[in-house]
Amino acid sequence: MVAPESFRGSTSRFCRVRQGVLLKYPVEVWRESSAYQKLTDEIANNFSVERQILDLLGEHPRIVSSRGLLLAEASHGSLQRYLDENNDTGVINSDLRPENFLVHATTSTSLDLWLCDFGGSTCEELGLDGKHLPDPGFFDPNSEWVSTPATDIFSVGSILYTIVTGHWPHRGPGPFKNPEDMEIYDQHVEDLFRQSKFPDVEGLFGGRVMLCCWTSKYTSADDVLRALDLEMTTSKC
Repeated sequence: MVAPESFRGSTSRFCRVRQGVLLKYPVEVWRESSAYQKLTDEIANNFSVERQILDLLGEHPRIVSSRGLLLAEASHGSLQRYLDENNDTGVINSDLRPENFLVHATTSTSLDLWLCDFGGSTCEELGLDGKHLPDPGFFDPNSEWVSTPATDIFSVGSILYTIVTGHWPHRGPGPFKNPEDMEIYDQHVEDLFRQSKFPDVEGLFGGRVMLCCWTSKYTSADDVLRALDLEMTTSKC
């Protein structure tokens, strides 16, 4: 019997149960670690938060569907993996980044994005706080270290930039070579964003929307959607 293919996230592992279905389960913390109980409790909280938020959100065509924590598997993996593969061949939530957007083929000629991973999310209505913030490049280092609607709006600017350009803000295409490479990028992009130095978006589709997300010109997700609708209406292809 062949062992099912598995994948790892920061707090979770994913195992393919069958075609189109993944099991999400918590990573095991080393029992001899001085932070064993703290990390175990944090991971348990993330799973509890995600379960309750998925229940609250219900079925939605742009959110990965769940049964327990058996998740529907997107056919093309994460947005980051999809972009990396395309580059190699030339071709909120409080943690919005490419790995948390899944690329799924709804038809043979149509690709959609699914939003996933709500373990770090917050929900005032349910009194939930996953205590996560976005990674560097998708987070405003000048903001307070708490999750607000502005947290996701800033991240959306970087997500849009990544979708349009194929790479993260202030970075070239392709995956990180090693953890040190990622640490260097994290410090580099944080320093630039702290100085309000954002990527050049001149000539990019949605460039004005990206910049407005980064510079706090929008107060709600509806503002962003209206701006994108206007961009699509007025853009000349």
